[in-house]
Parts: sequence; C-alpha cells; structure tokens
Amino acid sequence: MTPPLHVKHLGTVPYVDGLRIQRELREARLRDDVEDTLLLLEHPPVITVTRRHGRANVLVDDATLAARGVELHEADRGGDVTAHAPGQLVAYPVVKLHGAEKDLPRYVRNLEGAVIDVLAQYGLVGVRVPGESGVFMEPTVEGGRLEKVCAIGVKGTRWVMSHGLALNVRTDLSVFSLIVPCGLQHRGVTSLRERLGEGAPSVGEAGVRLAEALARSLGRMLAAPGQ
Repeated sequence: MTPPLHVKHLGTVPYVDGLRIQRELREARLRDDVEDTLLLLEHPPVITVTRRHGRANVLVDDATLAARGVELHEADRGGDVTAHAPGQLVAYPVVKLHGAEKDLPRYVRNLEGAVIDVLAQYGLVGVRVPGESGVFMEPTVEGGRLEKVCAIGVKGTRWVMSHGLALNVRTDLSVFSLIVPCGLQHRGVTSLRERLGEGAPSVGEAGVRLAEALARSLGRMLAAPGQ
C-alpha cells in the first residue's frame, strides 16, 4: 500500500518557528504519532549557516544584515550557507524512509527530480551537477555561469528526514548578494521569475505542483485535504 503524504500550507513563517515546527513534527514522526507530512511555506529574509561551515561564506557583518532587515540563524542540516526570502517556496518533507529508501544520495536525487519535474511543467530545463546538491539552469548568456534555482539541504534522524529544499519562484535575488550561495563561487542564482518574467507562477501555484511532484518522486500518495 502506498504511504500517504499529508501537505500543510503554512504561509509565511519566521525561520525559528519553522525549525520548531519541524522539530516537533520530526519527534512525532519518530514515535509514529503522525504520518509523513510536507510543510510548504515562505520565510522572511534570513540567511542560514551550518555548524560545519559557519559564517565562512557570509560576506557582510551583523550590522549590515540588520540594516537590510535580514536575520541570521544556524540550521541543523547539511550543506552550506543559503538565503530565504519572500517569493521563495520552501518545502520541508518530514518523512520516514523504509527499506531501500534508506539511501541519502537517492533521497536527495528524489528531491531534485521533483523540482526538475516542476520546472519542466513551465517549459524550463533543470539540471543536476555531479557533486553539487540542488537544481541548476543553464546560463542565459554565452559563456555565463550555471545558475542555481533550488537549494537542497537535509537532515536525517533515525531515517526520519527533515529540512528539504528552497525553490526560487518570485524571490528578490538581491539577498543572495550577501553570501556565497552554498559556498559555490563559480555558480550564479536564478528564479522562475527571472526566466519567465510576469508569466512565472505564484508561490502557491508552484507549491501545489511541487507537492504532487514530491509525492510521485518519494513514492507517496497525496492525502486528501483535511485527512
């Protein structure tokens, strides 16, 4: 029987509250008190770093961040520094992996595959880069850099996964000028709006499509709303 995936649309959530919600949900999933759940949300402007890399790829000081209205927090996930801002679709799947699913690279590829699926629905081509998690797009100018449209960073706790991905839909990309995104100096950043103009979807519309794509990619079935 295909396991269900419940979807919660949370709107705009401060980053620290997002961490708390994930932590509580993760603990409940570890106890099997809840089923697999996908959280879809946006964050106010925030830069997140990891314990492994710290602030090595943050380009400005706290005063500059405060002046720009950008918070900074440490995240208990893999990867390096990234940024969130309104217009970015953040997806946190809190799912328990079983059997052959217990393969972290495979899980990350499944997240990437779902994003590539969504991009294709808008006539866009997403690409993977060996050794670099996330989804990229080819440059728009000859000789340009690959541009990351989706960052991925996850955490596994006894094979219950949390954190996830951030897809730039209508994001103000200026927030990324404050960091070296994911520590990749040789890559740029882009968004659906950068590629599609005003024809880009809303975050809500992209979220509906991403939920469907993630369910397919992860071998889950979307639960009916309210279940």
